[in-house]
Amino acid sequence: MRPFQHLFGIAELDREQIDYLVNLGHSFIDINRRPLKKAPTLRGKTIINLFFENSTRTRTSFELAGKRLSADVINISASTSATSKGESLLDTGMTLAAMQPHVLVIRHSVSGTCQFLAEYLGDTSVVNAGDGAHEHPTQILTDLLTLKQTWDSMEGKIITMVGDIAHSRVARSHLLAAKKLGYTMRIVAPKTLLPAEIERYGCEVYHDFDAALPGSDAVYMLRMQTERMTDNCSIPSIREYHEAYGLNRKRLNAAGSDTLVLHPGPMNRGVEIATDVADSVNSHILSQVEHGVAIRMAVLAALCGGSNEQEPGDET
Repeated sequence: MRPFQHLFGIAELDREQIDYLVNLGHSFIDINRRPLKKAPTLRGKTIINLFFENSTRTRTSFELAGKRLSADVINISASTSATSKGESLLDTGMTLAAMQPHVLVIRHSVSGTCQFLAEYLGDTSVVNAGDGAHEHPTQILTDLLTLKQTWDSMEGKIITMVGDIAHSRVARSHLLAAKKLGYTMRIVAPKTLLPAEIERYGCEVYHDFDAALPGSDAVYMLRMQTERMTDNCSIPSIREYHEAYGLNRKRLNAAGSDTLVLHPGPMNRGVEIATDVADSVNSHILSQVEHGVAIRMAVLAALCGGSNEQEPGDET
């Protein structure tokens, strides 16, 4: 397998690397389910989580991932970093790198932030925990691990993704992954929530949710990212949006009894997804949360040269 120092996005990974990270994540699931959730894999390593955007799932899962692998983990938010005092992002990054951490995990509102910083941070590995509307690679790896529990292969599968595609880094990463792994993405959204020239990714584009449902193996719902809506991405009303693009029981039944339901969170119940669907047996949303810890353990282990190996009986 071709080695990698950083994880910027799915675009930089080949199929073998994606499969490796998903399979490594699978091997960490059991650690997270046992009474003593600890392995010595990253003992002596230092992970810094630098988050300039609010996050519950991604930040917490990266923190848990590092700690469960016995790494030293430091969390820094925008409000507590020196950038709040006027320091540049580059100076903040270089300052942290001078403390010799092994991995710097970054979430930022500006696309390309991770690649930019990595050029100046020497041997410190950089992980993209979400940058603007660019990519969110660990979320897609999490989704692939979740789907791996049900499907033997992604080849030939159809995932119908619905919602705010224009501002979704999750959507972009899935579109890139689909090309590499051989599954089909059906994109469903009103025209105001679609990026320009989305067809270049080789996906199928629909404005009618009901027309896209037949044959879908999974339906992936996205929230409207109002915090990123600086252009004309308005919708008539929340009620009308839910009627046209919300996943309800009738639509789930139309898709089929075996159709999986995914959502990267946070959910807006009653907007993009109905409560009885979010809590149904088809929903794998909480499994995505669980598997997010395992995937982030895999990413940190891969970048630090570790694996899911330990001495017998060593759970401390």
